[in-house]
Amino acid sequence: METIIAILRGINVSGKNKIPMAELKALYEKAGFKNVATYIQSGNVVFSSSEKASKDLEEKIQQLVFKKWKYSVPVIVRSAEELQTVVDRNPFLKMKGIDLEKLHVTFLAENPTKENLDKIKAYIYSPDEFIIDGREVYLSCPGGYGNTKLSNTFFENKLKATATTRNLRTVNELLRLSRAL
Repeated sequence: METIIAILRGINVSGKNKIPMAELKALYEKAGFKNVATYIQSGNVVFSSSEKASKDLEEKIQQLVFKKWKYSVPVIVRSAEELQTVVDRNPFLKMKGIDLEKLHVTFLAENPTKENLDKIKAYIYSPDEFIIDGREVYLSCPGGYGNTKLSNTFFENKLKATATTRNLRTVNELLRLSRAL
């Protein structure tokens, strides 16, 4: 069994796509996933599965959510090992003067193309910063994530990849939950 973290985009945001976490947990359990735990109300699920973290698993979860609630929401999955790597590789954690409360990670569904990576380098929204490493975009938003132009939509448009963002506290809590399984 592998420990998987599923991050659903756009759940329970501004009164849209309302899904009670108890019902989401029950949906995962009914689908045969084990040790299911949810974290806060924004669609974070940690579980054990005989399936590997993959596009197929993302699509399976998307279909389960759509079938039950008729919401078409992007789902991005990472294994617990991959999430540990995400935390370990966060370049902002090695910098001085960084406010940990202003750090976020944007998870991408796939690796961006070299062409799109080259194009996005032209966008500078100081004091906000981003560093792309594989399928993750590390963000430092000193003015707050709610005020940055470095949103999911920005990265989806520029990198041509599905994206969803979590603050560092949530990423660390998901990692902690994954270790507890």
